[in-house]
This record gives sequence, C-alpha cells and structure tokens, in this order.
Amino acid sequence: MKKLLSAKYSAGAVNAAMLIVRLALGILMMDHGYDKLIHFSEYSHQFINFLGMGKTLSLALVVFAEFFCSLFLILGLFTRLATIPLIITMCVVIFSINNGKVFMQHESPALYLTGFLVLLIIGPGRISVDSMIGK
Repeated sequence: MKKLLSAKYSAGAVNAAMLIVRLALGILMMDHGYDKLIHFSEYSHQFINFLGMGKTLSLALVVFAEFFCSLFLILGLFTRLATIPLIITMCVVIFSINNGKVFMQHESPALYLTGFLVLLIIGPGRISVDSMIGK
C-alpha cells in the first residue's frame, strides 16, 4: 500500500509508461488516419479547406500526421518531431472544427493533444528506436 501512495518512481516505470502512452496514442490515432488514407477520394470532396490550401492538400497533411506520424510514435522513431504535426492537427480540430469546445462529445481531440504534448516534452523513453540509435 505504501508503494501505491508513494511519489517516488523508477526509471523503468517511466520508460514503461512512455511506451504505453506512445503505443496507445499511436494505435488509436493511426486508426483515424488509416480510414482517411483508404477512403482518400471520398474524404477529399468534403474535407475542411484549412487556410485556403485546398481540400486535397489539407486531407493529405492530416493523413500524413494521423497515419504516418502515428506509425513513427508506435516505433519510437523521431518521436518529438512526429508529435508536432499531430499537435497541429489536434489544435485545428479543437479550434477550427469544434470551435474551441473541449467538453462532452468534443473531448477526444483535447485528450490526444494532451498526450502528444507530454510526448513532446518527455520524449519516447528508453524503449524506442530513438533510444537504440542514440538520439
């Protein structure tokens, strides 16, 4: 019981937690990106035209972020760089699509954003490709 109430932590516990966070966020977000990737032509007609870049380019950037950057997160490769497009995507969802709403039905993007910010700040942990190649 004392261990559960303790504020102490081990490096192994932090590394395991970072692996869990990376895998959970990466797998869950990758599902969103995969759907957009395989139905690209269907989504491109109805997608948001962010900053006047065009619907197709906006969708391509979201697919890159949600699918490919999520794959990098799962692997723990270029983790901090991979979180940047994901953070931007979640900010667009929160502020442009959901009009700044983060409660009730709109909480998922805020939760993803929080997790991606944690990964950006803390990094991938030792159980990652980044750690193996010495980044």
